[in-house]
Amino acid sequence: MRLLLDTTVLIDYLRGAPAADRLDEHLRQGDTALATAVNVEELVRGLLPKEELHARDLVDGLVVLPLGPEEGWRAGAWRREHAARGVTLSQADCLIAAAAVAADAVLVTGNPKHFPMRELRVRHWPVGA
Repeated sequence: MRLLLDTTVLIDYLRGAPAADRLDEHLRQGDTALATAVNVEELVRGLLPKEELHARDLVDGLVVLPLGPEEGWRAGAWRREHAARGVTLSQADCLIAAAAVAADAVLVTGNPKHFPMRELRVRHWPVGA
């Protein structure tokens, strides 16, 4: 299975919280850990100085998916469609979700409410506990 790790899960993994064990088990089973440049930016933005080296190792172990015109189109369409219903979606979340759909990956996140897109497969991994 291909798992696109949302930033909440990456931070949890980095800090040794619940996602660490969950992800390690998936990797032992042969699953692939994915992210996007958006996730990398969000991770780096929130790093504590002592976490930087470990974070680099974490990112180096991920397959970072590209974001191209199709992902941009899909993300923009979702934002437009949801806005018409009074729901504001973030640009970052829509781009991450679009990459997951394009890669036929499951998005794992601590914030499933941020990802209401019907064509997206989402798995909730509670974080921070």
